[in-house]
Amino acid sequence: MSRTIVIANQKGGVGKTTTAINLSASLAKHKKRVLLIDMDPQGNASSGFDISKDSMKKTIYDVMLGESPIEDTIIRNIRPKLSLIASDVNLAASEIQLADNPERNFILQKELDHIRRNYEYIIIDCPPSLNILTINAMCAADTVLVPLQCEFYALEGLTQLMQTVKLISERLNKNLLIEGIVFTMYDGRTNLATQVVENVEENTDKAIYKIIIPRNVRLAEAPSYGLPITEYDPKSAGAKAYDALAKQVMKYRIGR
Repeated sequence: MSRTIVIANQKGGVGKTTTAINLSASLAKHKKRVLLIDMDPQGNASSGFDISKDSMKKTIYDVMLGESPIEDTIIRNIRPKLSLIASDVNLAASEIQLADNPERNFILQKELDHIRRNYEYIIIDCPPSLNILTINAMCAADTVLVPLQCEFYALEGLTQLMQTVKLISERLNKNLLIEGIVFTMYDGRTNLATQVVENVEENTDKAIYKIIIPRNVRLAEAPSYGLPITEYDPKSAGAKAYDALAKQVMKYRIGR
């Protein structure tokens, strides 16, 4: 059975794309059929796998504008078991171009229905904002996984995101659930990181993954080489953390 997971946080710089890339790579490493969809106009999930503009004959932008069926945009087997739908800066214009489309919130959902059976996991990397792209992703998804940076304003950003998910589940996708919260960029040497984790645990009733992604130099370096951490340094703390997260995600049961 296919599961569609949105990686989302309305705050930027929290490890969202890093999580999308490395969770996808780790699931594929565990022999799961995975499709990663880059829904961010910055295209960082695409460049994180060293996908050049020359490789992007069609992107998610073409899907959103109705100019290409989703099957024709898939870059297949960028890694064993892992495929990608890329993004580029053109996607930023889609919100204006789709403004008059009454079905604009459900474009991705309808397209994914044609291919869900081909994948065990569909991972969607969202932009760090609530716009038509994020709404499309959440309307198409089963669950939302929230990367949360261990910093002072974490709880404030989490509250905003929870409200967004609540609104979408009430009005657009009644089946949408919170997959869980995963702490990122954790530095156990600081009191602040520990305090943030404790604060969030005390103030939310949502599932929190026991796996914490550390602040790790090798993890930060990997995207500049166009590699997931599973390839760049599979023995690093970051690689081990994302492997453990993938194992937890595989154990998840919708409606738990």
